[in-house]
Amino acid sequence: MTSAPHLASRLQGFGTTVFAEMSALAVATGAINLGQGFPDEPGPDEVLDVARAAIGTGHDQYPPGPGQPDLRAAIAEHQQRFRGLTYDPADEVLVTAGATEALTAALLGLLEPGDEVVLFEPMYDSYAAAVAMAGGVLRPVPLRPPPASSGEVTTGRWTFDEAELRAAVTPRARLLLLNTPHNPTGKVFTRAELAMLAEVADAADLLVLTDEVYEHLVFAGAEHVSIATLPGMRARTLVVSSGGKTFNTTGWKTGWVCGPAALVSAVRTAKQYLTFVNGGPFQPAIAAGLRLPDTYFTGMAAELQRRRDLLVTGLADAGLPVVSPEATYFATVDVRPRQPDGDGIAFCRALPGRAGVVAVPTVVFYSPEHAELGRHLVRFAFCKRDEVLAEAAQRLRRLSVGRVGEMRT
Repeated sequence: MTSAPHLASRLQGFGTTVFAEMSALAVATGAINLGQGFPDEPGPDEVLDVARAAIGTGHDQYPPGPGQPDLRAAIAEHQQRFRGLTYDPADEVLVTAGATEALTAALLGLLEPGDEVVLFEPMYDSYAAAVAMAGGVLRPVPLRPPPASSGEVTTGRWTFDEAELRAAVTPRARLLLLNTPHNPTGKVFTRAELAMLAEVADAADLLVLTDEVYEHLVFAGAEHVSIATLPGMRARTLVVSSGGKTFNTTGWKTGWVCGPAALVSAVRTAKQYLTFVNGGPFQPAIAAGLRLPDTYFTGMAAELQRRRDLLVTGLADAGLPVVSPEATYFATVDVRPRQPDGDGIAFCRALPGRAGVVAVPTVVFYSPEHAELGRHLVRFAFCKRDEVLAEAAQRLRRLSVGRVGEMRT
């Protein structure tokens, strides 16, 4: 990516996101957009009705800086109910403009220039930009997909090399940035993996920032465990989540961070000079959502799992090797059977013309040093209505027969 003449050096290389490019391509071509991860159905009435009722009331004005007290209380109740973690709503819970602001404010508030951040890749694209804005340095550790043959759906797990992880933790390391359930791979880190990460963090005295926005979108056979629940980890961990994915309200940008008061205070100091506050009428609505019965959360996950299966079957029928995710909105394919040169970006740019579908090349979620690992991978989103997924699957089957391949790293 060429440099921009007026852009600060720390942000050189960050341009328009791939989501914007691919969404514009979907509009221009009339293709089905399975690129960006947003649902195409409204959230539950129990949540939406509260927001509608709040508009035109005092909730239209600035909420308190840390967030409305009832929402902070609901977040604390939610953490206790689902994770067994106890947080004081007064000074251990902070409401933010989505999880992205929570993560960015945490990095801005906790990193000194030159501090290193250990994280796994492929990684959600805002992480690298936020670390750069904070003056930090990325120390990425690659996740590797399981092998899958052409036309096969594998339920194998993405894995990482413990030696590579430990080598990434240098004396300059300050923070471990963890994302589980993981975007874009759909990996759910196991309890054993988290225990090893906790041991590494403890030995190197790392802070841990864990992005858990997909915490409720976990499928049969996997279990989401917050690293903050492991022995000794609550004291060094900030837990980030949001209501966007859980309640189909991604545009509301209502997120939060929970953790020890001293760490949350550092995040709040940075956050107050970013958005200050946001989403007044949405805050009581998200509070209502967090208090919905367990059946809502389990039912939502089961419905999304069914839609996952619908899409991955269509992808496999198109002759693509598919990794079926354990969680989230996304499935990953190896494009080499249909794009012999393995260029995932070229595949995605041509796909609307070839099949009337838009996806996202996974290579954009890698640092330059590991980009080759993701060059041949592409991410498809399945958080769409049944008829949309069925039509997308039908269109994908039209892909011409290509070279049979196997997913490799």
